[in-house]
This record gives sequence, C-alpha cells and structure tokens, in this order.
Amino acid sequence: MSGQVVVGTQWGDEGKGKIVDVLAEKADMIVRFQGGDNAGHTVIVNGKKYVLHLLPSGVLRQDAPCIIGPGVVCNPFVLLEEMATLEAGGLKCDHIIISDRAQILMPYHRYQDKLEEEAAANKIGTTQRGIGPCYADKYARRGIRYHEFIDFDHFKTKLKEVLDFKNKLFTSVYGAEPMDYDTMVKDFEKIYDRIVPMIKETTHIVNDALDANKTVLFEGAQAAMLDINYGTYPYVTSSSPTSAGVTTGAGVAPSRIDTVVGVVKAYSTRVGEGPFVTELLDEQGEWIRKTGGEYGATTGRPRRCGWLDLLVVNHAKMMNGLTDIVLTKIDVLTGLEEIKVCVGYEIDGKVYNYIPSDQAEVAKAKPVYKTLPGWSEDISKMETVDQLPKNCIDYVKFIEDFTGVRISMISVGPDRINNIYVHEIK
Repeated sequence: MSGQVVVGTQWGDEGKGKIVDVLAEKADMIVRFQGGDNAGHTVIVNGKKYVLHLLPSGVLRQDAPCIIGPGVVCNPFVLLEEMATLEAGGLKCDHIIISDRAQILMPYHRYQDKLEEEAAANKIGTTQRGIGPCYADKYARRGIRYHEFIDFDHFKTKLKEVLDFKNKLFTSVYGAEPMDYDTMVKDFEKIYDRIVPMIKETTHIVNDALDANKTVLFEGAQAAMLDINYGTYPYVTSSSPTSAGVTTGAGVAPSRIDTVVGVVKAYSTRVGEGPFVTELLDEQGEWIRKTGGEYGATTGRPRRCGWLDLLVVNHAKMMNGLTDIVLTKIDVLTGLEEIKVCVGYEIDGKVYNYIPSDQAEVAKAKPVYKTLPGWSEDISKMETVDQLPKNCIDYVKFIEDFTGVRISMISVGPDRINNIYVHEIK
C-alpha cells in the first residue's frame, strides 16, 4: 500500500496541479480531499493548457479513478462545465466519482459570499465562489450532502427549508433580493441525470484500494498558510489543506499516509489580503509577476510576489510531516544577479525562527535575508542536476539544508515533462 499526499507549502499556486499530474502516472487512484472551485490547478500537456478547479489534477491520466472526496464542497454546475470542457477536447470523464458525503455547494452560497464580502469592513479577499458559506453550513448542520440529492423529493424539501432561512438572511440583514425556489429546483432537475450516476460511498472504495496495496494519491487545494487552523487567520481558506486534512477529508487513518510531498515555489506569492513578510512592492516584484505569469487561474487576479520565505516552508514541514519537497518555477529566477531568501523575522528587535500566530505581530515583521548569487543560463530544458549552473545548485542545496527535507524533484518549466528527478518519490 502507498498513500501519497501532495500539499502546498506556501499560500497556494505553487504548481501542485502539475506535480499531481506527474505523480498520477503511477497512481491507481486520485482523491481530492478538501476545498472547492476556488482552487485553480494548471496542467500543461504537450503545450496544451488545462485549468482545473474541482476535478482532481490526476483526471488527465485517463485510467485511474478520480474521486471528489467527503471533505470537498462541490458545485455540481461547475463540475459539469469542467467535464464538458475536457470532453470537448477528446478526454473521457467516466472515471470521476463524487463522494455521497461531499457537500453540495449551492447557488445561495455564492450569493451569500458576495453579499458578505461586499459588506465586510475588513475584507478577506475571498474568490466569492461560496466556499466559506458552504463550509459554515456544513458545520451548522444545515448543509446538503450529495446522498440527499439522489432522492429528489427529499432534496426539494431540504432545499425549501434552507432557502427560507437564507432568504431571511439576504433580505433582513443585507437588504438584498431573495432567491427563487422554483428556479433553483428547475436548474437542479436539469443536471440530475448527469450527477446522480457519479455519486458513490467512497470511503470504502479508497480504503479497499489501500488494503489491496494500490497507490492512492491524495491532492488538496490551497496550502499550509491558508489552513483554517494554522494559516494566516483570518486571511485563510475554510478547510485544512494539510496532510492532516486527508484523514477527515478522504476518510482514511493517519497510518495510511506513507509519503507527504510538499510543493515549494522557488519564490513566494499569495492572493487576497493578509500579511506577506517578503512581499516586493517594487519593480523586482513586478518582474517576478510578469516572468512567472503570476495571475490567478481561477480569478485572473495578479498575485502578490516576493522572495522565498523559508520560515513559511518550515512551518509547512512541521504541520504536514513532509517526506519530500518538489521545487517549482525555479526557472523564473534565471537572469537575476542576486536572489534573497528569508531565514528569520525581526519583530520589535527580536528575531524569530518561527511564525507567530498573531497576524498583527507578523504584519510588523521585517524579513531577515540571506543573499545568494543568481545565474543567467537557461535551465528550462535541462534534465539532470549536474547540468544546472553551480549557483542554481547552491540555491537548491540551501533550501534543502535549511528545511532538512530532501528535494526529490525540480520543476524547470511548465510542461509535465519539464522536470529533473533527484530522488524517487515512493
């Protein structure tokens, strides 16, 4: 048996989609364990770009079952749109399974998200895809799960109860228009025959695969610094995108996880609000943004850019129990004379080697940098470590030594084939 997890170690957008696609070649099953269509995973195959939001990135490997797990909040309309796009490109989607325990992300969740963000004095920077309200309803026990959709009469009754509650909120608190029940029912009737055949009880499917010594690859969205418990709260997502989230989000025991692959971007980016200690608000930051194409796959928003923060990566190492690191987008740094790496935070004269939980404290932090020499050689077509420029190898080695986690793969370009393999990921 082999339970492999791929997690982001920063604020997301590290290139997890590509890495999942690469590892999925040898996987027997791929499971998405949390998040919703606020995620944006980009995979490039032979120059063709695929942008996925709900579907596991392993969906492009056409043989392995792809499961949307119990921890996901799944908008069925978005899911069908993604499937239609893949099918129009000649790919099949008959290997997609939706957990019957997954939450249905409803139209009123998106509406509520928009109203809440517009009314907030301190904005979170949500994508307004309804993720937060859907998770809130889940924990308030008013969520609707996919198994409740199978009995459509039951679904309509549950929908009426919840929508009556939501419309009171929309009209009384936000002064907004109510949503129409009949229209919503008709919209769900149209997709019933497409969605219901995909709904299955998945926890036994996943555990049976592990019992049969299959390789199961678990993938999440977002990353450690957006974790609801251990990220830059409140500027976080609404779930746990760490390896611990796999246990509740996919329904497997912690002992079934053998490998935890942390994807580390060679510099830092984030979207939305919240402190960002190494952020570059100058020409250097703009250069990284343009060179790296740092614009959101889901929203198109320009990402905030800065130097690599190794306190953040070490925080992710601690939270996830990383066994391997995959270093991505290192090719973007080509051409820089110097590259800075954050190795500490100075706050009110004290240097921290960890990240405080109080974001007001983090907002005051000044980065303590280690400066390394850059390189000018084009590395995007290199296939082995010994082909890399010495300064590039030194940069990789510095990250490895500081984190104490081996770098098993180096991504030197956007396509699934643009990788240097250093150690086997088992």
